[in-house]
Amino acid sequence: MSDKHRKHASRYTSDRKIPGAFEGETVTRRRFMTGTTHAAGAIAAASFALPALGFAIGPIFKETPHKWETAGPTDMFPDNNYIPVVITLTPGIGEAGKTTVYVRKRNPSIDLEKPDSLNQYIAITSRCAHLGCPVRWVDAAERFICPCHGGVYDLLGRRVGGPPVRPLDRFYTRVVDGFVQIGARYSVNSELQRFSPRDPGEPIDGIGQYLYPSRPSIRR
Repeated sequence: MSDKHRKHASRYTSDRKIPGAFEGETVTRRRFMTGTTHAAGAIAAASFALPALGFAIGPIFKETPHKWETAGPTDMFPDNNYIPVVITLTPGIGEAGKTTVYVRKRNPSIDLEKPDSLNQYIAITSRCAHLGCPVRWVDAAERFICPCHGGVYDLLGRRVGGPPVRPLDRFYTRVVDGFVQIGARYSVNSELQRFSPRDPGEPIDGIGQYLYPSRPSIRR
């Protein structure tokens, strides 16, 4: 059959001499049943895939409200040692939503970054930058130590040993009516420059800041 004949062929199955065709039929029963089967399969697959996809990526776009928490009076925190404070990261789930933050007053002799209203007090997370295991501050050694995989950080939270890929994250702080308040979390690179918060295991030095962009849902 020539291309010209195909182009002008009738859309009715009876005109095309298809066996079993009836007058006015434009779609064969075989094509109709095949299309129906494919459509039903696609709907069934979507009913399983879409909820799973929504569960997986939904938290990425969920906004977490910003909240300041009172850590204690300003004279509670020295400038040469960290005081552990428990704050709530995720409200409504009890103890599982709490975490320890290490807080001290900014010391101009060691904290060389430019001071501003949001870092008069230093608040460092207890979440290791390797896999998120809890680190603890060892006063005698002036080190943060992770017992899981041997991560070690100095007084400023910079990595000095082990597998972590960046310094410990920090929290914004402010002083209100004589009390230190802790706000949102942020990440820092090896130069202690601020970046939007990242998950454990995500480097942000050099090209890492582009390979591992922050997720909108990460706030604390």
